Amino acid sequence: MQLKRFENAAEFYEQVKPFLVAHEAEHNVLLGICSALIQTDIYEAPPYMAYVEHDGEIVAVAMRTPPYNLVLSDMADDSPIATLVQNTYATYPDLKGIVGLKAISKTFAQTWKAITGQDYRLNIEERLYRLQKVNPVHQVSGEYRAAIEADREILVQWFIDFSVEALDGMSREDAERQFNVRLTSDPLQRGLRVWCDRGKPVSFAGYGGQTPHGIRIGPVYTPPELRGHGYASACVAALSQELLDAGRKFVSLFTDLSNPTSNHIYQTIGYEPVCYVDEYRFEAVS
Repeated sequence: MQLKRFENAAEFYEQVKPFLVAHEAEHNVLLGICSALIQTDIYEAPPYMAYVEHDGEIVAVAMRTPPYNLVLSDMADDSPIATLVQNTYATYPDLKGIVGLKAISKTFAQTWKAITGQDYRLNIEERLYRLQKVNPVHQVSGEYRAAIEADREILVQWFIDFSVEALDGMSREDAERQFNVRLTSDPLQRGLRVWCDRGKPVSFAGYGGQTPHGIRIGPVYTPPELRGHGYASACVAALSQELLDAGRKFVSLFTDLSNPTSNHIYQTIGYEPVCYVDEYRFEAVS
């Protein structure tokens, strides 16, 4: 096993693209990171871009844009994992977590503990979905539109509320940055849409992370007091159709398995399960 690191995102993408695109939906996060890095050189710290090859063939890919988790590709078996763990630990001894397909992420976490002595815990269990044809959502009050500057105050707060509910929380500065990026980017690459009822936003859905043939929806959020009216279903269905109409062959999204409601409504819209993805967190050695 030989690990190769890259500093230039375009050069890295040229090497790993055939491997990643062979399972494009499963690798939508890695492909999306590559796309974002090629489009901009602005990031908090230099990214980690690596692949492992065996007998001249790529067998695993891993990427990280600090301070976020390490993201792992699919692998035919777990033979590249020890090599990845050793290099990752040498680079990021304080790494907080990893994301990958269920079996791969667990083996990585176990190997990380064996090499570093740091314990691990399963933080989030997700399911990846893919859609190629929308089942329209009817009889939901309201209308769909792009987010506008006038939505800033409410949507920034919703970014914060979503992150508290689904992730680890987000500062107002980070939420403002998320809103700004999605409002000002090329709409073919990323954006933000809202569902409005009686003239007021009641749900929102973002999108980004483009791949050669697809794009990913997320986050999706409706405030608790406005749930149960079909707003999120209508917003995601409309956005999914917009993205397909723009030329995407498929749209993907992740759901938290602990939320049966979201898993149900997305399947009703036409999203089909692809695979399971887990996030593991590493605990500092006491």
